[in-house]
Amino acid sequence: MAEIRNYTLNFGPQHPAAHGVLRLVLELDGEVIQRADPHIGLLHRATEKLAEHKTFLQSVPYMDRLDYVSMMCNEHAYVLAIERLLGIEIPERAKYIRVMFDEVTRILNHALWLGAHALDIGAMTVFLYCFREREDLMDAYEAVSGARMHAAYYRPGGVYRDLPERMPQYRESPWKKGGNLKRFNAWREGSMLDYLDAFTDDFPERVAEYESLLTDNRIWKQRTVGIGVISPEKAQSWGMTGAMLRGSGIAWDLRKKQPYASYAEMDFDIPVGVNGDCYDRYLVRMEEMRQSNRIIKQCVKWLRANPGPVMVQNFKVAPPSRAGMKEDMEALIHHFKLFTEGFHVPPGEAYAAVEHPKGEFGIYIVSDGANKPYRLKIRTPDYVHLQSLDEMARGHMIADAVTIIGTQDIVFGSIDR
Repeated sequence: MAEIRNYTLNFGPQHPAAHGVLRLVLELDGEVIQRADPHIGLLHRATEKLAEHKTFLQSVPYMDRLDYVSMMCNEHAYVLAIERLLGIEIPERAKYIRVMFDEVTRILNHALWLGAHALDIGAMTVFLYCFREREDLMDAYEAVSGARMHAAYYRPGGVYRDLPERMPQYRESPWKKGGNLKRFNAWREGSMLDYLDAFTDDFPERVAEYESLLTDNRIWKQRTVGIGVISPEKAQSWGMTGAMLRGSGIAWDLRKKQPYASYAEMDFDIPVGVNGDCYDRYLVRMEEMRQSNRIIKQCVKWLRANPGPVMVQNFKVAPPSRAGMKEDMEALIHHFKLFTEGFHVPPGEAYAAVEHPKGEFGIYIVSDGANKPYRLKIRTPDYVHLQSLDEMARGHMIADAVTIIGTQDIVFGSIDR
C-alpha cells in the first residue's frame, strides 16, 4: 500500500492568483490544506520610510501607489490626517468632490476585484464585462487629474482643481468611426457631471449583468458557498473591517459610524451578510457597488447646484492661481516656497481613517513642526486580513485557497508598504 505523506507546496509568488508577490507555503495532507503560511516582504516599497524624507505634499503621489486600484481613497486618509494637524476646514464643494471620487474609486476597486476573483475561480466573461465599466471611470480620473491611475488629485486643503466643464472626446480612427464613434462620444457631449450622470443611470443594468452571470450560477456557488467561513466574533478578533467584517453580519462602516467629508449628508445603506462565507462577501460587494452609484448620483446633483471654491484660500498650504502668480510677486513667492520647502505642520500627532473599498485605511502622522513627517504609519486593511488566511484555509482544498485569497481582496502594494 502506498505511503501517505504530507507535502509542503509553494503557492506563489509568481502564481497569477496570488494577486501580487504573495508566497504562500502550504502544508498539505493529500490535497487538503493543514496549514497556510503567508510570506510577505518581496515587494520592498518602503513608503512609510520614504515619506519621512519628503515634504507633506511630495508624499501624496506615494499614496496612489499603495493600493494601486483604490488610488484616491488612499490619498483621502493622508490629506485628512494633514488637515487635522493643520486645523483647517476645506470648502464644502471639495468635500463633495472627494466623496464622489471615493465612490468612483470603490466601484473601480470592486469591478477589478470581481473580474479577477471570478477569473481565478474559472469564470472568464465577468472579467471582460467589469473592465468595460472600469474604462469609463478611468476616463473620469483622467479628465480630472490627467492620469488614469495615479491621480494625486486630493491635496491638503481641498482638491487640485475643479471638475472640467468638458469631457475629452474620441477622435475618428480606424477602430472608431461613423455611428460607432457617435456611440462612444454619446456621454461626452457635456461636462464631467453630465458624464457621471449618464454613467450612474446605466450602471445598475451593468451590475445586473454581472449578477446574471454569477449569483445563481451553480458552479460559482459550489466554489464560494461555505468556503472561508468567518464567525462575527472571529471577524472582530482578527481586526477585520470592510466587506470582510460586514460579510459576517456586523454593520460597521466608517462612512456611517464616524462620518468624514460630506458622508453625513448622504443617503445610502450598509449591506451585511449572514453566513460569513465567500458567497456572502461577494453579495455584500455587489450591493456596495449599487450603493456607491446612489452616492455618486447625490453628489452630482449637489455639485451642479453649488458652484464654489475647491481649495482653501490659505497660500501657506495651497498654491495661488497661475494668473495671480504672473501678476503678483507675493503670490510667486508663495508658490515657490510651497513647492520647494513645503508647508510646516504644527507639532503633534493625528490619525485619520477612511472607509476604503477593502476596509479601514488609516494614516497616523507624528509631526515635530518640520515640513515633513517625523513618522508616518499606514494601517492597511488587506495587511490585517492576510493574517487570517491560515485559519480560513485550514481543512479546505488547494483550489479553495485561490477563492480565499480572492475574497480577501489583497493588493500587495499596500501590504509591503
